Amino acid sequence: MASDRKDIFRQAVIRALEKDGWRITDDPLNVRWPRTDLPLHPEGERLIGAEKDTERIAIAVTSFLGPSQMVDLYSALGEFMLYQYALRGNEPPRRLFLAIRDDVYASIFQSPEGEELRAKEKIRILVFDPLDEEVVRWL
Repeated sequence: MASDRKDIFRQAVIRALEKDGWRITDDPLNVRWPRTDLPLHPEGERLIGAEKDTERIAIAVTSFLGPSQMVDLYSALGEFMLYQYALRGNEPPRRLFLAIRDDVYASIFQSPEGEELRAKEKIRILVFDPLDEEVVRWL
């Protein structure tokens, strides 16, 4: 099933967040298109809501297991932009992060083009190690 494939790293991210001191508040965090009843994730990846002290975040877990990393990047960035827009309308205090594996971060976002894309588009990234189930870095 497609959603099972997309959720393959979900539990690893949840455990990594918990190890990093975050409390999972919503799994899934339901986000709707502003002023409608349309969910943003009918069959796609769903957000995870978490908080630590007074900070509230939403995490979009991406698998990057598709036909190519560029196809996956295209899809992930589209979802990120829609979620970011919807969260601004529904939950302004919650910051959105894109969760990606450490190997994906190294191959895409450590390049000059990847760093520029992330900076210009203001993409927040949580880099995680899927085997150790740990947060590697926050960007």
